Amino acid sequence: MVTTDWQDSWRQHKTAPVTKLYKVLHVSARETLGRSQEKMPIWRRTTYDEKERRVKANTREYNEKFSYANNHIKTSKYNIFTFLPINLFEQFQRVANAYFVVLLILQLIPEISSLSWFTTIVPLVLVLVITAVKDATDDYFRHKSDQQVNNRQSQVLIKGSLQKEKWMNVRVGDIIKLENNQFVAADILLLCSSEPYGLCYIETAELDGETNLKVRQALSVTSDLEDVSKLMDFDGEVICEPPNNKLDKFTGTLYWKDNKYSLDNDKMLLRGCVLKNTEWCFGMVIFAGLQTKLMQNCGRTKLKRTSIDKLMNTLVLWIFAFLICMGVILAIGNTIWETCTGRKFELFLPWDEFQSSAVFSGFLTFWSYIIILNTVVPISLYVSVEVLRLGHSFFINWDQKMYYNQTNTSAEARTTTLNEELGQVEFIFSDKTGTLTQNIMVFSKCSINGQTYGDVYDEFNQKAEITEKTACVDFSFNPLCDRGFKFYDSSLVEAVKQEDSAVLEFFRLLALCHTVMPEEKSEGNLVYQAQSPDEGALVTTARNFGFVFRARTPETITLCEMGRAATYELLAILDFNNVRKRMSVIVRSPQGQIKLYCKGADTIIFDRLEPSSEHLMYTTSEHLSAFAGEGLRTLALAYKDLNEEYYQVWKKKLHYVSTVIENREEHLAVLYEEIEQGMKLLGATAIEDKLQEGVPETIACLTLADIKIWVLTGDKLETAMNIGYSCNMLRDDMNEVFIISGLAQLEVQQQLRSAKEHILGLSRVSSTGDVAKGEMFAEDSVFEEAIISEYALVINGLSLAHALEPQLEHTLLDLACLCKTVICCRVTPMQKAQVVELVRRHKRAVTLAVGDGANDVSMIKTAHIGVGISGQEGMQAVLASDYSFAQFRYLQRLLLVHGRWSYFRMCNFLAYFFYKNFAFTLVHFWYGFYCGFSAQTVYDQWFITLFNIVYTSLPVLAMGLFDQDVNDQNSLRHPSLYKPGQQNLLFNKRQFFLCTLQGIVTSFLLFFIPYGAFSVMVKEDGADLSDHQTFAVTIATTLVIVVSVQIGLDTHYWTAVNHLFVWGSLIVYFAILLAMQSDGLFGIFSNNFPFIGTARNCLSEKTVWLAVLLTTVVCILPGLVVSFLRVDLFPTLTDKVRHLQQSRKKQGPQEQNLRRIRRTSSRRSAYAFSHQQGYGELITSGKNMRMSTLSSTRSLEGRAQSSSWIENILKRKNEVACISPEKPDPPDSHRDFRGSVDRLK
Repeated sequence: MVTTDWQDSWRQHKTAPVTKLYKVLHVSARETLGRSQEKMPIWRRTTYDEKERRVKANTREYNEKFSYANNHIKTSKYNIFTFLPINLFEQFQRVANAYFVVLLILQLIPEISSLSWFTTIVPLVLVLVITAVKDATDDYFRHKSDQQVNNRQSQVLIKGSLQKEKWMNVRVGDIIKLENNQFVAADILLLCSSEPYGLCYIETAELDGETNLKVRQALSVTSDLEDVSKLMDFDGEVICEPPNNKLDKFTGTLYWKDNKYSLDNDKMLLRGCVLKNTEWCFGMVIFAGLQTKLMQNCGRTKLKRTSIDKLMNTLVLWIFAFLICMGVILAIGNTIWETCTGRKFELFLPWDEFQSSAVFSGFLTFWSYIIILNTVVPISLYVSVEVLRLGHSFFINWDQKMYYNQTNTSAEARTTTLNEELGQVEFIFSDKTGTLTQNIMVFSKCSINGQTYGDVYDEFNQKAEITEKTACVDFSFNPLCDRGFKFYDSSLVEAVKQEDSAVLEFFRLLALCHTVMPEEKSEGNLVYQAQSPDEGALVTTARNFGFVFRARTPETITLCEMGRAATYELLAILDFNNVRKRMSVIVRSPQGQIKLYCKGADTIIFDRLEPSSEHLMYTTSEHLSAFAGEGLRTLALAYKDLNEEYYQVWKKKLHYVSTVIENREEHLAVLYEEIEQGMKLLGATAIEDKLQEGVPETIACLTLADIKIWVLTGDKLETAMNIGYSCNMLRDDMNEVFIISGLAQLEVQQQLRSAKEHILGLSRVSSTGDVAKGEMFAEDSVFEEAIISEYALVINGLSLAHALEPQLEHTLLDLACLCKTVICCRVTPMQKAQVVELVRRHKRAVTLAVGDGANDVSMIKTAHIGVGISGQEGMQAVLASDYSFAQFRYLQRLLLVHGRWSYFRMCNFLAYFFYKNFAFTLVHFWYGFYCGFSAQTVYDQWFITLFNIVYTSLPVLAMGLFDQDVNDQNSLRHPSLYKPGQQNLLFNKRQFFLCTLQGIVTSFLLFFIPYGAFSVMVKEDGADLSDHQTFAVTIATTLVIVVSVQIGLDTHYWTAVNHLFVWGSLIVYFAILLAMQSDGLFGIFSNNFPFIGTARNCLSEKTVWLAVLLTTVVCILPGLVVSFLRVDLFPTLTDKVRHLQQSRKKQGPQEQNLRRIRRTSSRRSAYAFSHQQGYGELITSGKNMRMSTLSSTRSLEGRAQSSSWIENILKRKNEVACISPEKPDPPDSHRDFRGSVDRLK
């Protein structure tokens, strides 16, 4: 509210003594605290809990007493000193790593160690080093990014001059200078700028993903501090809120020259914004570094772990318990054997001195077997898992189908630990602007005087689809046209050239009725600065069709109409707001005629038309329905001729209303309503809000994969719903769209429960018994989620705040899960994170968040998987994300192809790994019953060391890297293939049990079939075969062949690498076996290679090979039969698709033609976008126009009339009206107002 000078002086006089006293007392107390803190050692100082912030300009010494954060930022996790302890701590959170350390310690005890220590320490160190290098590499890039930002240059006012400083050296209270197109270094209070009245323009893409410009204005008392000397003398103190993450709110007070001035968010420039169309500005740093709102929204970097990682921890504990059970059984066996049989061998095998009893022998044997059998969980498993994840990440980075050529941006896996989690996503939380949409409006069609324009017809007069090959209209007749504008219907250009009066008036309205600011950088090179993209699109359309908006002053608008200059006197702007849903301008034409031009929501405009437009209204309404059915955003246009006498009377009323103190807004609304009656309809526009390419198809495909997509946006309810319709997330044929917009908790509770009861069919419950039944159903989540329905839930931020309270969050979640579509609008960044956390906590489902701005960072970090959209919208979300790419449509390929493949490969890899290691290890268990439970190993020590590292490592890696059940085309064509991952079917506790059971059975067969064969076999010369070394070589050879054949059967997709690794590993095994048991190595290292000649003698016997063949067949055949019968009798969808793929190898991928469903009832206004109230007043006041421009334009036009329109419009929050309310009768205050105004006539 504007106050007079004497009112300001009176207030200053009354409050000055109190303010001075308060400041003295408060500062004195804080200085005392600061001095006492300075005297203490750093570790003894108390952390000050900041309740409010006090910042004094140009006084670093004062501000440093409060220990505010400097402007240095850090998003990395480690430094040189903390890397080793923190990284090791994180790695040993894996139960397996701690387990291997315990085994290593046991192996160092010679009395119980039956294996050398290097068999454990080498793989353990390898795992720790590989993981540490990967983590260090990831953190290095974070350090590099931080360093790049911290070393940016900024101009800081120091000791009377502007000096260049690095961003990290900027301090709270410093005054810094920003220049055009520079990033804002910290959260600063705008003091002055090169623009009139301290205005400046900023782009907030880094914060919210929106590229349209926003206006900020300095306080009038500081707007004239334009030179360095004045700024050096500025010693104002700001008392404001403490650091927080609310991007759209700021509360503070400036104390300067014994006065205080209120500060809000419109006075602040936040870190991450870019200064635009402003030569320079000065600002005072309020928040710096990690305390800026941008960094407060980034949150801490968290360690994310997959569900398979967590399952592995559980399984390792199970295996360890199983290992202890086997050790106990064998230890008891050893105790019994030593008691009953072992005493007979004391002369041959005497006990050691410390071994005094059979029980103690059993105790030592227990630990020996723990060491021998530890390979059931080999450490090479974790090395292999890390290699697989790294490989899967490279596949994402190298995928050319996720490369966006326009911005030269490829997909990037910024973490290597979450790839298989991509195959299990159930919920996607998406931002809207910049993620689903491009925030670009394109003029698509229009209806003028009952005639539609914009469609293209072929030679058979049939409507043709517009493609890239469709010829555009030639606008070369207009030298001032925008070369980037495309329109395809040439009949509209012909109508303009023929000077159709309705068409000319249509484009004249578009060129006059707006709040756009023009900037002509050179002759004919016009750039429009629009407050909202839809306004820019309409003015650009008028420009191309011959009505070029060239300049404006507070009193005039200059057009170039069909090559002729025309200046209109701007008499009034009847501004837009969410209740009016329309905007009007009153202008005087060069011919002296006064006209009112109005554009707005069609339902609003139609109610204010004169009767003669009734027929045209019905025709236009049909056109609007057709436009809306195509997902276009519609707007109706109308005008009215005003006579001079009527306007002068109305002008007096307007002048009177502009001086009213109470209820000024309501009085203005009544006055606007009066003059906007009886208009003539011109037509309607249809604007396309450009979705990112492929968004509707991607959403439809992900929905078929049983992935629920929730949109969480800070935009208005209407905006969010319109995008929902454009994306086919909302449709008119849905059963119900529930809009939750209650302001009080009880109201929200009632709306949520009513919606839930409606879905469950319980809305007509009346009896007590039925109510009890309803409560039973309400608690049965299985019943709820089994409902097949077409419902949607739309909830605004205020209602969501109540719904997220503990007593309502379950009701909200139950209702949301019953709905096919959920849209949350007007939500804060913190609410986005709370919604994600709600689902993550109660549904136990894998969540994915995708966004592009700093307001999405908290959501991205809260979800299991965070995806950042990179490109022109900003990089804050990308820096905080786990995966990034340039377009939302790539999410489909990331999940359905890479995610599903990664999950499928990892599950098969783990199942096979556990199988082969149980088969390998448990042979020792069976052998224990035949060796006196003496902890004797079956295999030689080299085979135990090399089995997992050399003989079987590469084939399983090849399968884990390259295997695929179906190709990428079929993965996209059949989204239902994704569902097994969501249901965790491919690897779970049951699958683990089955694969370990198969391994146990295989180990049993591996031991007992050769054992039985060797008991009856002899060599060709009659010599005995049954020595330990020959038996060991036979079992080892059989084991390698069996696991190689099994992996061949488990592999679905053979590549050259698979063939090389599988058959190569077999060749390497035999080569190493023959080499290690050769005479040469025995001669050099006789103690290390005692099995001299065993392989040569053993493998030359036919009976040995028959035993190997028999064992292999018996081990493999049962599993092969079961797999064949399962596929033949109970085929899964994957089996069917694979069979189809094999039968149609040469057939190309079928395109999914997902057509947008035609909407026939809902129409939407283009004003559902970011247009804000109050911009008209800014134009008519002239505050946003340079004085040079004003003076030159005024001299050109010869008019210099004063504009005393509205001095100021009270700020108020945008109200969202979901359904247009019926017009209420005017309140008594309005009647009184009308009476007082009538007396002016």
